[in-house]
Amino acid sequence: PTFAAELNGKQLSWRRIATLCIASGLPLPAICASLNYFDTFRRENLPANLTQAQRDFFGGHTYERIDRDGVFHTAWTDAHKDIGDINERKQGENVQK
Repeated sequence: PTFAAELNGKQLSWRRIATLCIASGLPLPAICASLNYFDTFRRENLPANLTQAQRDFFGGHTYERIDRDGVFHTAWTDAHKDIGDINERKQGENVQK
């Protein structure tokens, strides 16, 4: 079997070991991190909305949505100033030096 097939076949046991260790209070950083990586790697779309919202809130970075075309910014509170034209703010990005 291929490596991917073997991982998919063993994932239930992998999850059971991680769950038992976590429930017992045993640290398992490498196993848990690798399981998180595995889950992230096999998904087509990831829920990055919280990260995008935080970036927009603290830095006015804007965000894209999967249900609409375009770039968005939310005025989260009255304290958030208008961030201006996105094209002006992104000018010069992705320029190779």
